[in-house]
Amino acid sequence: MTWTQWLILVLIIQIIHGLATWKLYIKAGRKAWEAFIPVYNAVVLMQIIRRPRWWVFLLFLPIINLIMLPVVWVEIARSFGKKTYLDTFLAVVLLGFYSFYLNYFIEVEYEHERELNPKSSSGEWVSSILFAVVAATIVHTYFIQPYVIPTSSLEKSLLVGDFLFVSKFHYGARAPKTAIAAPMVHDTIPLLKVKSYVAEDRREKSNTWKNKLQFPYFRLPGFQKIKRNDIVVFNQPADTMYHMYKPADRYYYKPIDKKTNLVKRCVGLPGDSLEVRDGYVYINGDQNVLPDRAQLQFSYLVQPKSRQFNGRVMEERYDITDPFGIINSQNTYKFMAISDDAVAKFKNHPNVVSIAPDKAEKGIRGPGIFPDHPDYNWNNDWFGPLYIPEAGKTIKLNLDVLPLYKRIITEYEGNELRIEGSQILINGEISNSYTFQQDYYWMMGDNRHNSLDARVWGFVPFDHVVGKPVFIWMSWNGIKNPRWSRFFTTVHGSGQRVSYLIPFLIFLALGWGINKFRKKKKAIQD
Repeated sequence: MTWTQWLILVLIIQIIHGLATWKLYIKAGRKAWEAFIPVYNAVVLMQIIRRPRWWVFLLFLPIINLIMLPVVWVEIARSFGKKTYLDTFLAVVLLGFYSFYLNYFIEVEYEHERELNPKSSSGEWVSSILFAVVAATIVHTYFIQPYVIPTSSLEKSLLVGDFLFVSKFHYGARAPKTAIAAPMVHDTIPLLKVKSYVAEDRREKSNTWKNKLQFPYFRLPGFQKIKRNDIVVFNQPADTMYHMYKPADRYYYKPIDKKTNLVKRCVGLPGDSLEVRDGYVYINGDQNVLPDRAQLQFSYLVQPKSRQFNGRVMEERYDITDPFGIINSQNTYKFMAISDDAVAKFKNHPNVVSIAPDKAEKGIRGPGIFPDHPDYNWNNDWFGPLYIPEAGKTIKLNLDVLPLYKRIITEYEGNELRIEGSQILINGEISNSYTFQQDYYWMMGDNRHNSLDARVWGFVPFDHVVGKPVFIWMSWNGIKNPRWSRFFTTVHGSGQRVSYLIPFLIFLALGWGINKFRKKKKAIQD
């Protein structure tokens, strides 16, 4: 939906609210017209139900308002003497229309001195939990989101089992796009294994997806831009998964903010010319230099002298990552991910005859490699060159370059595209150029032969960017093996990682001690 459509919907809701409550406003000593004025009616309503004005702000925050509206409906009923469990149930189940019953069909009295505190312990628990959920949802949506590393694409920098805090405010917090969704969960509700959101989906003739229950894209200003080699969390552009571990089908649609979260390294920025040569990234003709904490990894074929060669021992001893196991073919072992440092050590092992990188040949088209077009014989190790689009920049458009930017023109920027003979028509007009509407990025994993990244699905639009990982608060290698040295360490930076776990525990103990001392002192004074 567009902003205009949402504005019309909000106005309709305001009229419904006015019709449902104008008599109640009068009984509370207010004017009838105050029930119809957008935003102002909410300010007055907070006075009527005797709740703080900042609740009005929560009523207009996406997702948060889904929690707050039922609370307000119940508060309206209680303000006019309807406090039974049945009244509470009807106020919620009837989606606020219970106010029509109070307004027109029965006589109610406004309680000027209504008790606001819950009268039972269960009421206190419900109130505490409710506002804990509201506070956590605000933090989760606009400030910090917890995230766990599920794959080894950034191995050495980030490990499988790292638990991260992802900053939403570095690049600017993105407001939720899905209007109706469960708070603090992603695409699937845990345990229930059902979708966490409501979406009305339909396939258009233009081959683009439309959703009537989506807010227009909006992002708060950030205090920094994405830098080259930043590690970034984003929504996978071409996601067709029901959830991360359950495939659906190629036409399965998910809203942007419900697509699978991925974490990769941004190696290409808007306006860059990018190329991959022999597995190494080149930007504008120069090889990209990674931070000192990063280590590129490639697949290697290892031929041992003896069949008793123990690949698993080699993995542990030489810090080799191989999540898919070792493939034994004709006495040759394939390791999926070995860094340059590990290779240098591995070559000197007395039981190793040879070790050679397992890379694709230049000019041989790899299966499923972007743009998945017969004119582009690219693979994981030899890719490009291609231009990474920048907002406001214009390119010449022809049938040769169209495969690279077709998805941007249609899926990401919402245009209708047709090809008639040798002519390209965008929104019905013949076009030989195209101006991009937003910035795009190139995201790749350091584990070059074991990473589902931009080489498969292409550019990442800025509206898909979630945030910047800033902190590893916990790390586990399996259930029973904590990596203590990674607890409370920073994601970015240079040099050896430093754990802040001990200072944090000391700070926590001091805080607990001070709080205990204050309570004891207060008890003595009383």
